[in-house]
Amino acid sequence: MPGMSFDLATVDLGSRANHEASYAAKSLTQRVPTLMHGDFALSESSAITEYLDDAFPETLVYPQDRYLRARARQVQAWLRSDLMPIRQERSTEVVFYGSPGAALTPAAVAAVQKLFSAADALLSGDTANLFGTWCIADTDLALMLNRLILNGDPVPTRLVDYAARQWERPSVQRWVELNRPPL
Repeated sequence: MPGMSFDLATVDLGSRANHEASYAAKSLTQRVPTLMHGDFALSESSAITEYLDDAFPETLVYPQDRYLRARARQVQAWLRSDLMPIRQERSTEVVFYGSPGAALTPAAVAAVQKLFSAADALLSGDTANLFGTWCIADTDLALMLNRLILNGDPVPTRLVDYAARQWERPSVQRWVELNRPPL
């Protein structure tokens, strides 16, 4: 987050380091990411971003307006829960490792059409962000779109442009460029 110092510790999921006692003592769910803020530990991305918004109101990651904030959280929950065929068939490995998948199944094609329809509705007009100014839901939507774009799947130009703009954010670039273990 802008202007905030923090340490980043990687966890080797391939060796199941997230299930080791030392990590499990910090992460109730034994999942990544886990935020440590003093003695307080919190797992699950959405819980972490909501906590950061509350704990550091000078660097909001959600819209200030309560309706837009609720809509942003709705978008995030929807991306994580309703588009499972895309998540299963278009892993984020394509984003970080360039590992393309096979052709999409009919279930994934249906989920893709649902994604495109909702993204078009959310990005009505000529807006660069979902809710006026950037919020974390923009990054989540761009990541979902990039699962398809970077795999070479057909994506409407308007959505490709949106994802590219979101990917240009310095914070996103730092995340994308992190050193990752080989597959």
